[in-house]
Amino acid sequence: MSGTFVGMPAFPKAAHEAVNNPTLRGNLRHATHTIRAKREKAVSEVSDWAELREAGKRIKDHTLRHLDRYLEQLEESVTAAGGIVHWAADADEANRIVTELVKATGESEVVKVKSMATQEIGLNEALEAEGIHAYETDLAELIVQLGKDRPSHILVPAIHRNRGEIRDIFAKEMSEWGRPAPEGLTDTPAELAEAARLHLREKFLRAKVGVSGANFMVADTGTLVVVESEGNGRMCLTLPETLISVVGIEKIVPTWQDLEVFLQTLPRSSTAERMNPYTSTWTGTTDGDGPKTFHLVLLDNGRTDTLADDVGRQALRCIRCSACLNVCPVYERAGGHAYGSVYPGPIGAILSPQLRGTASEIDASLPYASSLCGACYEVCPVAIDIPEVLVHLRERVVQGGEVTREGNKVVLKPAKGHAAERVAMRAARWAFARPGAVRAGQRLASRTRRLHPRRLPLPGPGKAWSETRDLPPVPAEPFRDWWQRTQGGAK
Repeated sequence: MSGTFVGMPAFPKAAHEAVNNPTLRGNLRHATHTIRAKREKAVSEVSDWAELREAGKRIKDHTLRHLDRYLEQLEESVTAAGGIVHWAADADEANRIVTELVKATGESEVVKVKSMATQEIGLNEALEAEGIHAYETDLAELIVQLGKDRPSHILVPAIHRNRGEIRDIFAKEMSEWGRPAPEGLTDTPAELAEAARLHLREKFLRAKVGVSGANFMVADTGTLVVVESEGNGRMCLTLPETLISVVGIEKIVPTWQDLEVFLQTLPRSSTAERMNPYTSTWTGTTDGDGPKTFHLVLLDNGRTDTLADDVGRQALRCIRCSACLNVCPVYERAGGHAYGSVYPGPIGAILSPQLRGTASEIDASLPYASSLCGACYEVCPVAIDIPEVLVHLRERVVQGGEVTREGNKVVLKPAKGHAAERVAMRAARWAFARPGAVRAGQRLASRTRRLHPRRLPLPGPGKAWSETRDLPPVPAEPFRDWWQRTQGGAK
């Protein structure tokens, strides 16, 4: 996986800055609560939601267990339908493949469907370095791009912006990217949407190359599927002469019958709709209909290493609905940027450290970016037990750190952080293995209790935690001594 957002500190520091931004917190609270309430209503309409959820889980688990077979079947199906399949082991290889494909067309512009995979690998930046301009066409992604910003939500990348901020971005930046915003633009949703529509229309009509991701890939037919709410995806997928789709290898489902399950659960969990307004499917190429050339770039970028983890692999079930973000109390207060990844919120806290490893400060801190309340698991439409994976990754950070590959071998690299915690655990293990030492320590603590501070005098970052928490009072007599005195040592 490509690097973290430039200059990102560990989650606690980034979150501390976010919670002190009242505008950001207000935007997030309003948006997440609104989406959450709508989703709850949409899901309650389905009498067999629990069965659909279990079916989605089983389909994903089955596919992941046999991923090699289904990927080969997908390649055969796409090729037979006139498409061309490329395999990318990491972000650099994927960016190189896409850049070379665009250059081969002679074009210097591409239009893009909203795609987290391309954000994950930093494709826009890689194309820009080669003189190729990539234009985002999803409304929220357009806002982020024009604002020289970063996405902060899976479904609504500009969730941290309010209407006034969006109006200012359009008025200031649109002219540098193409058609300027209309004079006297207000912050009413209809006017903002119309400004975006006019700005993007000329790009749709001019572009010869489209770049997309995919929500699903159907192995037995080679069909790719994109679901959306605005129609920009339909324009990007049909008008250009060349279409390049970059898709994570975990997005595959075996059959159309399996796809049916997710076309019921994804829209209700994400946009709270019974079905998506636009569900686009394409299979290879067809004469006189759609792009003349279709390339599929299958992206690994840490996914096979994640698949090797018996506990962590369930993160690959994710269908990117963002329901877990909208119920997470940590995300609601910290926002998406604090996660230092294109994948924010609870799912990002377990997915990013597995795709990128836990060597960096931000990735080692992400498994701790949770209260473990379990709300994310309750709303997940494919039953990913996010709290279980969080605890599993915390264990990895503390005990061993990062799982990496050296040649054909899987190597566990030592963790860099949490040294104090490891020392404390070793000391506790030594003491509890020696009852006499524990007894002596308890007596010493009781006899010196008048000298104990009310709070732990922790320096630096620990002070913020300790200054709001009193130490429990030490009793005048240890329990062991009290029991010996009152019960005569009886068992």
